[in-house]
Amino acid sequence: MDTRIEPINDIAHYLTAQATKPLLRFITCGSVDDGKSSLIGRMLYESKQIFDDQLGALESESKRYGTQGERIDFALLVDGLQAEREQGITIDVAYRFFATDRRRFIVADTPGHEQYTRNMATGASTAALAVILIDARKGVLTQTRRHSRIVAMMGIRQIVLAVNKMDLVDYDEATFHAIVADYCAFAAPLGLTSVTAIPLSALEGDNVVTNSPNTRWYSGPALLELLETVPLDERDETAPFRLPVQWVNRPNLDFRGYCGRVASGRVTPGQRVRVLPSGVETTVRAIVTFEGEREVALAGDSITLTLADEVDVSRGDVLADAGAAPEVADQFEARLLWMAEHPLLPGRSYTAKLHCKEVEAIVTEIKYREDVNSGAQLAAKSLGLNEIAVVNLSLARTVAFDPYAKNRTLGGFILIDKLTQETVGAGMIDFALRRAANIHWQALTVNQSARATAKNQQPLCLWFTGLSGSGKSTLSNLLEKRLHAEGRHTYLLDGDNVRHGLNRDLGFTEEDRVENIRRVAEVAKLMVDAGLIVLVSFISPYRAERRLARSLFEPGEFVEVFVDTPLEECERRDTKGLYAQARRGEIKNFTGIDSDYEAPDTPEVRLLTAERSAEDCVAELAQRVLAAQWLSPEYQI
Repeated sequence: MDTRIEPINDIAHYLTAQATKPLLRFITCGSVDDGKSSLIGRMLYESKQIFDDQLGALESESKRYGTQGERIDFALLVDGLQAEREQGITIDVAYRFFATDRRRFIVADTPGHEQYTRNMATGASTAALAVILIDARKGVLTQTRRHSRIVAMMGIRQIVLAVNKMDLVDYDEATFHAIVADYCAFAAPLGLTSVTAIPLSALEGDNVVTNSPNTRWYSGPALLELLETVPLDERDETAPFRLPVQWVNRPNLDFRGYCGRVASGRVTPGQRVRVLPSGVETTVRAIVTFEGEREVALAGDSITLTLADEVDVSRGDVLADAGAAPEVADQFEARLLWMAEHPLLPGRSYTAKLHCKEVEAIVTEIKYREDVNSGAQLAAKSLGLNEIAVVNLSLARTVAFDPYAKNRTLGGFILIDKLTQETVGAGMIDFALRRAANIHWQALTVNQSARATAKNQQPLCLWFTGLSGSGKSTLSNLLEKRLHAEGRHTYLLDGDNVRHGLNRDLGFTEEDRVENIRRVAEVAKLMVDAGLIVLVSFISPYRAERRLARSLFEPGEFVEVFVDTPLEECERRDTKGLYAQARRGEIKNFTGIDSDYEAPDTPEVRLLTAERSAEDCVAELAQRVLAAQWLSPEYQI
């Protein structure tokens, strides 16, 4: 009987010991073919973290896909996707867990190709240390610099500079030191001052787990030894308490708790906390976990808090130390990495996710773009894939935050494309724009309802969109004439007319088109607030900007009118000859020719002007405006 119990106890003891070992999360990054996957595979192999069946499979796969001839290709331990094995590259982030007697590790192997930089940023977002690899034959490359800038943005300050493939330069000491000097000169202005350089060969195993006789001139630690001894970021109990609320737990009438992971500091029952952004204060009644109630919770703990008072707390709110609460603002300066094929355009609306809060966001200004090699601050009107910039960010609502340098959880955010739900940007808040944060909406005695009642009409924005020559201006002009005759108070904002004044400084690039529509939408909103029926006649080619315009209005105030006229018919009607000039290349960025038009998916009204006369379309449209009746999702005339 005793012989059966002892192994069980040993296993329990072993599991407990493993669970209590300190954990280091780190990434490997660098340029293409620097040997990141091979290094991780070699480390796992040398530290005996591979089972016999895995080793057998690796030997078989090496013969099929490997790049090392008859030798084991250690990169295949990490690169598991079929495309990765066939092409010999890393595409997606691969996470691997391993442990030694001293420490547990989670390593993220990140791609080196520029087109997969977004994946590298994902791996860096949770890491405490970065192993940056450099091919000893090539030195510091552009992608090495880009990855280092992202590492610095993400707040990683511990860097291991792994100069790999030393076997291919005959373990030359001068080559190693020249690369280290070049990298440190570049990295110091980024704040990457804690750099430990190691000469190694992932292929041969030099200085990976043990020191190599091939580099007797190197007196530092092997890579694994360094990873086992590098100082860890301990949980700072003196930092202010922060808990972003992930979920309001309401299983029955007698319990309401607020679930989340402690982002920093410590919390105890009886502690005074503040709910942000509302600012209401209350006291912690209890800390509840799966194992039962606790007397204290620290950073990294997942808990449920119950509060002494019935206060309004929702997902995305932050519970914080009442005596050291974070800031609350809706506009910020931030550093942004753009991760989408389609460029970032100031004025375009995205969804920002900051800790557990989702809110509409607009980049109002690109202050400058950083040159990836020199760090020079360059002027920019848009951001392309993998570009880094400092921007001004405006949110639709106030949020609780800390600067990213103080708290990665409350200072980091992502931008999400509203249409595709793709993550298009990753950002870090530097500080709030104080002037914007101190601006408050002024309550007015005479409101929209009073103005509309005086005019005896329902305020409305009729947004006419369609190709040039589709008939937008003709239809909107006829409709305004008809409504004016009926005694309605109207105003027509026409695209060409507005460009003579309000938007005379804008051209026809994609960036300028976005700003053109943003300004007009804001003006139209003010006119509807004045109680008017405003008609907007703009090509407005992009769905994102039309969605932004719609979002400014209350339900029922915005009617999208799609003037659906085929391109061929628009060209036939073109009395100004604009299409012909565009076809000859004399006019650039002309919608329908060399610039896309994104037709509405579900407009309230679709006008088929190729099938019906303008007068017939307007007569029916005017009748519906006067009756304030709209079919959903689309009414076809």
